[in-house]
Amino acid sequence: MKKLLLLIAVTLTVAAQAKSYDNPDTIFVARDGTGEFRTIDEAIEVCRAFMDYHKVIFVKNGTYKEKLIIPQWLQNIEICGESKEKTIITYDDHANVKRPETGKPMGTFRTYTLKIEGNAITLKNLTIENNSARLGQAVALHTEGDRLLFINCRFIGHQDTIYTGVAGTRLYFKGCYICGTTDFIFGPSIAWFEDCTIESLVNSYVTAASTPKDQAYGYIFNNCRLIAKEGVDQVYLGRPWRDYGYTLFMNCELGGHIRPEGWHHWEKQHEQTARYLEYNNSGEGAKTKDRVVWSHQLTKKEAAQITPETVFSVGSKWNPLQ
Repeated sequence: MKKLLLLIAVTLTVAAQAKSYDNPDTIFVARDGTGEFRTIDEAIEVCRAFMDYHKVIFVKNGTYKEKLIIPQWLQNIEICGESKEKTIITYDDHANVKRPETGKPMGTFRTYTLKIEGNAITLKNLTIENNSARLGQAVALHTEGDRLLFINCRFIGHQDTIYTGVAGTRLYFKGCYICGTTDFIFGPSIAWFEDCTIESLVNSYVTAASTPKDQAYGYIFNNCRLIAKEGVDQVYLGRPWRDYGYTLFMNCELGGHIRPEGWHHWEKQHEQTARYLEYNNSGEGAKTKDRVVWSHQLTKKEAAQITPETVFSVGSKWNPLQ
């Protein structure tokens, strides 16, 4: 009888806990054991599929060595760190790590620290890091979901730090810090970077957009600051990973590390199709006299038409500023 009562009590407790995770209350994660969970993955696992309300996973300061996936059946989740400098999600895969099941290198697209497949996901006050050695491509953030917000976050890596992996998906970065070496912001998505700091760690390329031909916008950097590690002085704004790569820098401060020609074609035929644009930039790297002839300086009228509201009105209206 006692065993039966104990079993019933445990069952009711578990049921009550599960129910609490299905309501909008905040879940707390702490590496030191003072939260409900010690890992972020455990907190993600208890979230209900296709939630129609906003749910917060609050992560206390600490270093969380986790390779995370937010699956496609999760939505309306916010992962909020206690502070962006001290709440760190890190992993160390790179493209040349051998896969145990095949013995072959894992390649670029399995190296992520955090992969977001779900829609309407928000990250705040976090560091997402791939801290592998420079032995190959190493993605920190891999996105596949739509309507993703990144507020006051740091994205740290070397080659291929941020991969925006699905055409037509919409991403908004606000007040973020992003660093890397080569092509460290790359992919086909529509992504707006507002008031972000972009740091080049070596002489190479900042962006490698692969925007599809029929997609009106790709990467837009507005009011951003492009800086470089000491000694870095030969950096291109971007090169097109695919024929119709779209990248715009407007109202940005471009440091002296930006090469006078600004852009690289990657392959000669891309000069005919790449969409590389600038408007009203400042700083030593913003001089347009020696820019490649196949890039374009927007007029004031053209620039005024490019806003988050218009850029993100694809398929369904979405304004991340509301």
